[in-house]
Amino acid sequence: MQQDYKYGDLTHRIIGCSMEVHRVLGNGFQEVIYQRALAYELEQQTIGFAREVDMPIFYKSMLMGTRRADFLIEEKVMVELKAIIKLEEVHLAQAINYLEAYNLEIGLLINFGASSLEFKRVLNPHFRRFHRK
Repeated sequence: MQQDYKYGDLTHRIIGCSMEVHRVLGNGFQEVIYQRALAYELEQQTIGFAREVDMPIFYKSMLMGTRRADFLIEEKVMVELKAIIKLEEVHLAQAINYLEAYNLEIGLLINFGASSLEFKRVLNPHFRRFHRK
């Protein structure tokens, strides 16, 4: 039984593009190569995205700096890429922290470095709709 997730169709399409990139390239390249290839696949699938988006990081309403999101898809889904042997809990925590800092609800953590593509859907437990511009 397939579950319905918020932006499920969109995240499914993003994962499909990622699988195609991993199928063609395999593992073993630097993250930037996968980022460029995924950008190409997203364009081919007419999925709107921005790459390496500077996102503000706030602490108690004070701007602390910015952090670049690998992808912001259709202004709804953050995608964080990795090219490492194995995803660990620290990477998942990092992705959730980014969602919270950006005040986005849904994200994907995608790892191209393993022999099989790894991906995790991440949710912001503190998402506040009214703060997003």
